[in-house]
Amino acid sequence: VQLVESGGGLVHPGGSLRLSCAASGFTFSEYSMSWVRQAPGKGLEWVSNISSGGSSTGSADSVKGRFTISRDNAKNTLYLQMNTLKPEDTALYYCARRNWGTQDYWGQGTQVTVSS
Repeated sequence: VQLVESGGGLVHPGGSLRLSCAASGFTFSEYSMSWVRQAPGKGLEWVSNISSGGSSTGSADSVKGRFTISRDNAKNTLYLQMNTLKPEDTALYYCARRNWGTQDYWGQGTQVTVSS
């Protein structure tokens, strides 16, 4: 199993970014997926989930209405569209495979920094 995130960077408050997670080594379309983040000096925070087929999603209250999770099973890729970014969104963002209600494989993370 390999998960490789990309798309992070430095953005001003109010800006947007789209994160991607390229999956390989398993049948991507059979698994739910998650985005999880870790801010400097803090613990892991769940951001969003998406079902295997993409029809069902859920997001943390802190990002609801601003972040959108999606997937392209033909491309084995998971996305996180992040709009109206705030300084408190600064974190290392991980994609993770979900299995039996928990995340069992993680990527290496991509850094998002929101600063003026």
